[in-house]
Amino acid sequence: MNLAFSKTTDIFAIALTILAFYVGGWGVFDNVWVSGLTVWLALIVGFLNFEGKNPSANYFLSILHVVLAIFFTIIMWKWTSIMLEQEAFFIEITFWDNVIAWAGIAIAGYLTLRHFGIPMFCVFLVMVYYVIAPNNIFGAGEDWVRVAENLWYSTDGVFGRPVEVVGRVVLIFILFGAVLHTSGAGEVLLKFAFAATGRFSGGPAHAAIVGSAMFGTLSGSPVANVVSTGVFTIPIIKQSGFRAKFAGAVEAAASTGGQIMPPVMGVVAFLMADVTGIPYLKIVVAALIPAAMYYVSLFIVVFIEAKKKGIAPVPKEQRQVITRSDWLKSLAFWAPLATLIYYLLDGRTPQNAGFAATIVAFILCLLFFPNFRHPKKWLEMMITAGKTSATLMIIVASIGFVIGVVNMTGVGLQFAEAILVVGGSKLFLSLILVMLGCIVMGMGVPTGAAYLIIAIVLGPALERLGLPTIAAHLFVVYFGVLSVVTPPVALAAFAAAPIAGAKPMETGFEAVRLAIAGFIIPFIFVYHQDVLIIIDGFKLNGLLWAVFVFVISSWLIGTGLSGYDTRHMLIWERVLRLIVGITVLFPDFLISVPSVIIAIIIIGWHKFGNRKLVSD
Repeated sequence: MNLAFSKTTDIFAIALTILAFYVGGWGVFDNVWVSGLTVWLALIVGFLNFEGKNPSANYFLSILHVVLAIFFTIIMWKWTSIMLEQEAFFIEITFWDNVIAWAGIAIAGYLTLRHFGIPMFCVFLVMVYYVIAPNNIFGAGEDWVRVAENLWYSTDGVFGRPVEVVGRVVLIFILFGAVLHTSGAGEVLLKFAFAATGRFSGGPAHAAIVGSAMFGTLSGSPVANVVSTGVFTIPIIKQSGFRAKFAGAVEAAASTGGQIMPPVMGVVAFLMADVTGIPYLKIVVAALIPAAMYYVSLFIVVFIEAKKKGIAPVPKEQRQVITRSDWLKSLAFWAPLATLIYYLLDGRTPQNAGFAATIVAFILCLLFFPNFRHPKKWLEMMITAGKTSATLMIIVASIGFVIGVVNMTGVGLQFAEAILVVGGSKLFLSLILVMLGCIVMGMGVPTGAAYLIIAIVLGPALERLGLPTIAAHLFVVYFGVLSVVTPPVALAAFAAAPIAGAKPMETGFEAVRLAIAGFIIPFIFVYHQDVLIIIDGFKLNGLLWAVFVFVISSWLIGTGLSGYDTRHMLIWERVLRLIVGITVLFPDFLISVPSVIIAIIIIGWHKFGNRKLVSD
């Protein structure tokens, strides 16, 4: 039975990968067929994939999943026939057709629960309740038949824009990442990272940051990146002298940051371009400086921790040596990335660019990695990509339903009104409310999927506050991404904890400390919009000032949270640094300029003043 489940799952995963490859290279041959096939294949894989568990351990559950998979196949056959008939002429949808539609919606909800846990399932249930519950008990009071027809037998719900965009654009990039991961190109990338950072205090931790940033931008999932690169980086970070929870937190924070790192941004860049209508290249340019600021801050925090622990740079004789062979192998990463950028600059579609990059990566990996030449490795690559794609498509189908409810009932605008009422005329308070909403709604959800649901629900609230579209959407992206390191559902940190041998919740809070800049940067590009570069009225001096105060703020907050600069600090010193570290970021020069002066005095006094102070 185990073998049958495994082989069947692999077949459907491979089929999903082939479909993604075809669409990436030759385009969507028919929106109905592509959407239907993608969702069907993904949900079948979702039913049969027990993720390393033994299906025989729960005989009833395994049989139930087979039955549900067959039943869902019948549902999709009915869906396809109705959708195709609707394209030709108007047909009447029967009572039983609508019952079948609700069965399909229920199956999508069940798989959401199975693969993403209770938080996202609760969002799904709340939306189901809201759309059909009467007005007098806090519902929209929509007719269940109308809901079925609008959100199942149309392109406005489960099979709406999110499914189309992910199937058309995103899945080819998952295959791209699978090629690099399966071939071993990711390990070569890490070797370069270790070689480049060995001279710094805490070099292995810095290497994890560099490697996870470069690989994480392609993965689309911080959790996937943690478990793939973390098995190499976390043990080495621990061996260099860092605590277990710190080692896990570094990998979690670095992998999470990859989702905001151009040029791919965990495929969020392409989704944002589709949702906002802003050209992809403008989004990448806007996101570049904030992403650099995030990683600069992460480097600073790791450097401070290394100094605190007395961890010296890696001895010269023990540092990684980059050979000629390594330089050649690195082309398997850099050449596809260059191809991707060239195609996008040339005006090609993102899926065409992703397809070309995947082809280049595959050819170069065949050339430089002998193990990748075996057909078994190709199958492994396709299965990995297919299973990852299936998991993403399951949540996207559920989100399609949620977005359909939002559009059908107008609850998104109501939510925006509620934020404006609670926040009043206070922009900062409204931003705090949106931040909390993003973190909650992003818990347990892949980056791209989190962005889609958050942007639809909370994006309008920010735009009604007068923010430029790019600033509003990047704001929700950042906090949706950071939800994976924010307890109580810090999935990236929880994935890193067992590798590090640390407690999950402690690793989660440590990851928040390391990634603290990520919680500050969105407010910076709201109040200092010049960091986004493409904003109308861009001023270079505004950008330079924002970067300057951010570096000062990162040093003050990083040392304040750590309790160490050139020596251990007293509590009042730490509190003072945290306060000044925040006030330097204020847009009002009457506050920020004096704060900068105070910051310089604090840092100078600490370094050159009374060195006899000891830690309390």
